[in-house]
Amino acid sequence: MRYSILFLAVFLAGCSTVVPVVAKFPAGPGVQASTACAELKSLEPTASLSDVTKTVVINYTTYHKCAVKTDAWIEWYQKQKFIYENIK
Repeated sequence: MRYSILFLAVFLAGCSTVVPVVAKFPAGPGVQASTACAELKSLEPTASLSDVTKTVVINYTTYHKCAVKTDAWIEWYQKQKFIYENIK
């Protein structure tokens, strides 16, 4: 009987804490997601039509890569924020 009371007292005392527990918002998914997008290319005033076409293709590709990266970051952030706010 004494041991069970002692065990119960130790068990209950071990569960209490005086230090407030604060959940921390998670860090971002990495360096690549937080780096700025590459700048789009510009043309020389004397550029030929083939140079214009190449530059447009390169700029579209660069833009769409950046858009995917930014959309993924926004989606990750919104999910993490929702989870964080619903823990409380």
